[in-house]
Amino acid sequence: MTDGKPCKVCNFTRQKSYGLAVPSLGELKVKGCEFLGINPNDPVTVVLEDDGTIVADDAYFLCLPLNTKFMLLNAKETWSPVHRMDGGTAWIARDSMLIEADSVDASISEAPWWGLAQNLKHDLAGIILMSEEDLQTIVDAPCPELALALGFHDKRAQDLQETLQRVLDRREEERQSKELLQLYLKAMEKEDGQQEEPIQPSQEGSGHVDQPDGTEVDSASGFTSRTLMVLKGKTNPETRLSTEDLQYIQHLTRSLCCES
Repeated sequence: MTDGKPCKVCNFTRQKSYGLAVPSLGELKVKGCEFLGINPNDPVTVVLEDDGTIVADDAYFLCLPLNTKFMLLNAKETWSPVHRMDGGTAWIARDSMLIEADSVDASISEAPWWGLAQNLKHDLAGIILMSEEDLQTIVDAPCPELALALGFHDKRAQDLQETLQRVLDRREEERQSKELLQLYLKAMEKEDGQQEEPIQPSQEGSGHVDQPDGTEVDSASGFTSRTLMVLKGKTNPETRLSTEDLQYIQHLTRSLCCES
């Protein structure tokens, strides 16, 4: 005779199932891990096999009917309902997918984005607290592996990456606009300083310098007269400057940053 409670235990693929007689939930975890080949040192969650209800204490465990079937899950596994289709052969495709997932886990669990994805899996709202570096890491992650880590379909993971990329692009545009505004203020300060000094027409290289195409270049700021006009207008200057002007602005901005 035994004072244990008869029950059944299976792994999350449902391909291994054993009958046990255990007196407590703790003993179910110990023997279940032993029979299913789970590392006893790993944290294990016990759920009802049919609906995924978590069994958290002995009181609930003892109230359940005899021969109740339980499922043991490790930290990376989640319960999912059994699918019956194609004459009951759908488990073959499911098992194949899970085997592939196990082989991927070993190679991607140390990837820099894996920990971030695990955090998002438990709390997706935490994405608003992520740094831009972390967001870029998520964007650069392989989409299929990211979907697997998040428990998403590939399409949903792709949509998440595209949304994050748009957020990063918008932040970069905002930074460039701020840099352009700072550069505008620098140019205005230099222009005001030049206007306070008397202009010597006889001296070469002062005032404005003609370029071969007839465009005047302000010697104080280095901008063409058209660039200064656009900056003074303050109406979407970043969309009205030529490619050459924008490249010069970026170069000058880096120079100003180095000086400061």
